Amino acid sequence: MNINKVALNCVLLLLITVIPTEISAQELDPILKDLIHKGLQKNHTLKSNKIESEQAKVDQQIAKSVFLPKITFNGSYTRLNDDITFDDDTQTLLIETQKLIIKDAIGLPFNSPFPDNIPLQEAANLQDKNILKSSVDLDWVLFSGFEASNALKASKHKESSLNYVGLAEADKIALQIIETYDKLALVKASEKVLTTTENYLNEQAYYVKKAIENGLTTPISRKKIELAQQQLAAKQLDFRHKNILLIEVLHQLTGEPKANLKLLNPHLQVFSFNDDSNTEKRNEIRALEEAKKATNYKQKMEKSSFIPKIAIKGHYEFIEDDLSLLDPKWFIGAGIKWNVFDGNTSRLKSKKTHLESEKLREQITDANEMIALSITKAQLTYEAALENTKIVEKEIELASDTYDLINQQYKNNLASINDVLDALNDLEKANFKLQESFYNERRAVADLRHAKGILTY
Repeated sequence: MNINKVALNCVLLLLITVIPTEISAQELDPILKDLIHKGLQKNHTLKSNKIESEQAKVDQQIAKSVFLPKITFNGSYTRLNDDITFDDDTQTLLIETQKLIIKDAIGLPFNSPFPDNIPLQEAANLQDKNILKSSVDLDWVLFSGFEASNALKASKHKESSLNYVGLAEADKIALQIIETYDKLALVKASEKVLTTTENYLNEQAYYVKKAIENGLTTPISRKKIELAQQQLAAKQLDFRHKNILLIEVLHQLTGEPKANLKLLNPHLQVFSFNDDSNTEKRNEIRALEEAKKATNYKQKMEKSSFIPKIAIKGHYEFIEDDLSLLDPKWFIGAGIKWNVFDGNTSRLKSKKTHLESEKLREQITDANEMIALSITKAQLTYEAALENTKIVEKEIELASDTYDLINQQYKNNLASINDVLDALNDLEKANFKLQESFYNERRAVADLRHAKGILTY
């Protein structure tokens, strides 16, 4: 049966082509890198985080603007029910005083009658009833009691914390895209195995047909072949559904058109990993540390409310005509504001912020412990995946030898078609397991690099 030999060679050739090559470190497929970058650009969580980071930058600008002078232009018109004047006694006093000054100026004795031909000036109104004002005010904080400077530092650390949160979220998104891409590669590799099996079954069906015609076998053998083909069709349908679902997931994660994703032909390339690779601080830890620093400066800002604040205030009137007799045209001055007691509000806010800082400290400790555990778990998973690959490779070797033996027996009428189909099925299962093992290796390496904080994409 040369047909059986050809089929076996096809299976073995397929095993060679689908076994992935080992690549150094974690060099991702350029197509996968492009999908990751598109996914990062599309992700709404990252966009929201970026907006929050921009808000933190605005908070920094607000803190800096405390020391910029505030200039305000004012304009108003007011009409009173009447002019504001001195009372009668005061007006009489002003008139009499005016007479004494005039008599002294012209050389008359103070007790002599006042000449009728000399006019007297009426007492000016304190405030005319029609008031038109136009002015400018200046307010300039010279010293905020370190409140503004601490607020600025808190905002800077908050921005850094949000940036690290974004990087941590980006790692999760990259891992999700890598996992989906690898699942698609696993499906593609499995479909190739099924294609080889289909070719073999078609050839075997042709052989059985000819054997029945020549009276060398019974129709039962044909029915067994047809059953195997039907079972194969069910497997192919299942993998097609998986392929459609994975493309849909990649489309949702990256925004890449489905038409382009359908053209993908990913391969399971195994990553080599150096156990001695350094462990770097995770972005999650950096985010918590920066958040704790921001909280500490926020606490300092709240404590500084008891430190005196110094500011300058200035005022200038553009219109003098409607000013009252008591209103200045301009003034400038410096002042101090000292909040001695605010009903314990600042103290309680500071205490609350301190508790928040303690909470973050506990979260950092817990996160470090969880990361150490995840590194150990990922390392063990990786070692188990490597060992499993060795076992499956032995299984393939055994299944291949078994198939070769049974195929030879079948050609010599020492084995049935059932035996051949069972041997082929075992070889097919072993090949599936090998692809899954390669997939698990890639997952283990990605998870381990992520746990160690050295995931690159």
